[in-house]
Amino acid sequence: MSDKKLAANEGIKTRSNYLRGTIAEGLADLSTGSLSEDDQQLIKFHGSYQQDDRDLRPDRRKHRLEKAYSFMIRIRVPGGVATPHQWLETDRIAEQFANGTIKLTTRQAFQLHGIIKTNLKRTIQEINQTAMDTIAACGDVNRNVMCNPNPHLSSVHAEVLKAAQEISDHLTPQTKAYHEIWLDGEKLESSEAEQEPIYGKTYLPRKFKITIAVPPSNDVDIFANCLSFIAIVDHHGKLVGYNVAVGGGMGSTHGNDATYPRLADVIGFCTPEQIVDVSEKVVLVQRDFGDRADRKHSRFKYTVDDHGPDWILAKLNEYLGYALEPASPYVFTTNGDRFCWVEDEVGNYHYTLFVEGGRVLDTEAYPMRTGLREIAKIHDGDFRLTANQNVIIANVSSKKRAEIEALLEKYGMHRSHERSALRLSSIACVSLPTCGLALAEAERYLPDVVEKLEETLENVGLRHDSITIRMTGCPNGCGRPFISEIGFVGRGPDRYNVYLGGGHAGQRLSKLYRQDVDAADIQPLLSPILERYAKEREQGEHFGDFVIRAGYVVATVQGKDFHQNIKEEALKN
Repeated sequence: MSDKKLAANEGIKTRSNYLRGTIAEGLADLSTGSLSEDDQQLIKFHGSYQQDDRDLRPDRRKHRLEKAYSFMIRIRVPGGVATPHQWLETDRIAEQFANGTIKLTTRQAFQLHGIIKTNLKRTIQEINQTAMDTIAACGDVNRNVMCNPNPHLSSVHAEVLKAAQEISDHLTPQTKAYHEIWLDGEKLESSEAEQEPIYGKTYLPRKFKITIAVPPSNDVDIFANCLSFIAIVDHHGKLVGYNVAVGGGMGSTHGNDATYPRLADVIGFCTPEQIVDVSEKVVLVQRDFGDRADRKHSRFKYTVDDHGPDWILAKLNEYLGYALEPASPYVFTTNGDRFCWVEDEVGNYHYTLFVEGGRVLDTEAYPMRTGLREIAKIHDGDFRLTANQNVIIANVSSKKRAEIEALLEKYGMHRSHERSALRLSSIACVSLPTCGLALAEAERYLPDVVEKLEETLENVGLRHDSITIRMTGCPNGCGRPFISEIGFVGRGPDRYNVYLGGGHAGQRLSKLYRQDVDAADIQPLLSPILERYAKEREQGEHFGDFVIRAGYVVATVQGKDFHQNIKEEALKN
């Protein structure tokens, strides 16, 4: 790669003085609601994206006004666990500085939208006062570390959560820029004394994502992430170690066959004591060998594909100074959430609440945000964000359960699990109006699609059969549509590519079924397939398996051939 011209972002990072850039000066400039182009890239490392309300663009353009700029802030929540106090403070900050809603992301984080530039610093300060932060929630670094929020396996989950927190802490950037800019920390006299012992001056070629799963639940979608660990539990219920999986990723680009989703490869096994070391050394392999010339080819999945999993394992063992052991057997059966009440092995209770699209808000008919706020005021356990954009009111003591049940009923949340299984298995990215990459609706439109498909499900008796369904506004794949049984990827206004055949447990890529489908045609396209599934499925057969057996799509292959298959299928259709 040394003979190739580096991507523009590499120069931005090099010149940034360890992510400082001119962010502080830009925040002080009141003549615009925007930051400079370079600082818009650097601010991602601090946990924020500059956006604008695209719904307002035409009117503001008509009146020759600057775009309605605002900022999204992503709050890191390692393992997805937050205290009631942190929930309350996030709720308050959302009301005071953002748009009055909280987005629960597919990576177990809080996301706030609509924060204007003059409030950005104060918002980040107040987030840090809650013992949470935003550093490395975005940018070319390791992102929020996810883990299975599996409270009915409390002892194992406690170990897994601890590992997620330790990995997150260890891989957090060491630059003092975050504290200087946002928390009024003391400025260094010279940048020469500063170092990034893991990342170096130019950090990673692109973002890096880590997850930990506890079989049989793959709710964090380990095969869709750069690095994942699969907890191996012996027959005594003891955590003995982790299988290591590398090279997953969802993003692609329309019309560019060199970009594609990829499933991770399981390459070995490590002990619980080795998990942080393994995480660091995998990051170092990507730091040293990832593509810094072409950002569309810079994710770790392409490094794995270019060199091969065996080469990655050999290089990882070299960096570790010891060899990973062979992978242990494991089985995933689902990647969904368990709704309603669950009792764990030590007598605590956990209530999983369905949050459509991950958007916590109040409506006249359903004041969910108020209800969760009232629960947080009395709750003596914690809240756990799931990778499916739902929330678990976790570790409820027996003495508090009745009070919380009363609040769930008062605010209409006690029946959230009574939706169709299709709706309960849905995920949508934010998309319009705030995401600058969105080509079509997602969060605002998927509920309408589900409602139309529910008519068919009711008629053929599939209301209670879980089928994973996901929608994203563009092919970057933030909602992981390429491994769902039904996936929609925005192609343009009201137009989507429709994918079928992903694994019910997230273990298989889906396949393009129809390209550039008008939104109005989705129900008539899919209803006959659902009807046939109801009539012809075999005992225990999931929808993703059925559409392959029935010949609607063929099982996809790993790696670069994936988009070639898509291209051939699109030409046939």
